[in-house]
Amino acid sequence: MRDQLEDAEKHRDDGYGRSQKRDFKADLPKRLYKEVAVEPVDGGFTVTFDGRPAKTPGLRLPVIVPAASIATTMAEEWAAQGERVDAETMPTVRLINSAIESGEAMVPAFRDEVIKFVASDLLLYRAEGPQTLVAEQEAVWDDALVRVARHFGVSFQPTAGIIHQEQPKATLAKLAAALEPENLLVLTALVSITGLTGSGILTIGLWHRLFTPDHVWLAAHVDEDYQISFWGADEEAVLRREKRRREFDATIKVLDALRN
Repeated sequence: MRDQLEDAEKHRDDGYGRSQKRDFKADLPKRLYKEVAVEPVDGGFTVTFDGRPAKTPGLRLPVIVPAASIATTMAEEWAAQGERVDAETMPTVRLINSAIESGEAMVPAFRDEVIKFVASDLLLYRAEGPQTLVAEQEAVWDDALVRVARHFGVSFQPTAGIIHQEQPKATLAKLAAALEPENLLVLTALVSITGLTGSGILTIGLWHRLFTPDHVWLAAHVDEDYQISFWGADEEAVLRREKRRREFDATIKVLDALRN
């Protein structure tokens, strides 16, 4: 998709770009509903479209969430759509639909996904230079590792460079056990946070209230922020980061609702 938009931008002056953007919008499904509401149902809450309950786009499964606030956010995302429905502008809807269509059978795989990141975590692979970057990583990442290590009674083995460093099996086992009680929706959200940050350690720490969301976001972007401080921000990279932050914030909101 990004390649298509870049190509359209290159041809903007000859009119091609404008036609491509129109075609892109035309490919989106039309909005076929007028009123969006939230209704209580057995098992929680659902979003309705002109009185019809929501279903997932692929398997057509009922969309029922345990918290009214989650359903309200989804309804707001649906209501904000124009003549065409763009799923990219609905991070909460996409997250919940993904969880429901994945199904309970994916719970062990989602736990394993977070732990797989822990085993080769962003926070464990440090730059060998320059010293200013090394110092920044140590200041932010060491603090995060210490918090998680103390809370769970584990240890980590950071390394400089990109050569794989095995992490203690006891550490991975304890952190996996910490995810054992979590349900499908929680784990779907945690996998999303892990993918957006590149860190299972930050994700687990966030869920256990060891970090604030802003702390996690800062720690996940130490390297990127360092590069920006030297070379400036690339416009396209800024847009990608803003989109990821919106997804991150939406997922945090879901986690907060599930926690409460």
